[in-house]
Amino acid sequence: MVVREVQTLGQAQMQYQSQFGKFAASLAELGPPAGGTAGPQAANLIPASLASGEKDGYLFVIALTPVGYSVNGNPKVFGGTGRRTFYLDQDGIVHQNWSQEPASVVSPEFK
Repeated sequence: MVVREVQTLGQAQMQYQSQFGKFAASLAELGPPAGGTAGPQAANLIPASLASGEKDGYLFVIALTPVGYSVNGNPKVFGGTGRRTFYLDQDGIVHQNWSQEPASVVSPEFK
């Protein structure tokens, strides 16, 4: 389920922050290294399938914000691969929109 992937990215951000003292600025920083050992450029906290930014018909994006980070999960084809958009930030609350508009902190809480 897409909500689980969004939550996984949030958990990975918290781990990354704990290990490196900052939040990751990209999915690649959370993903596995191309070779060698894990580090700040590729911390190996999420699978390569999620680090690619596309999984289960959804596109995932993380961004740094003035107070932390945000995670968005949006259908690649709205109405085809999904009918909701999702958002999560450092507060750990998943928000959703039942529309094509990307969810945000002001969107209804996912329950």
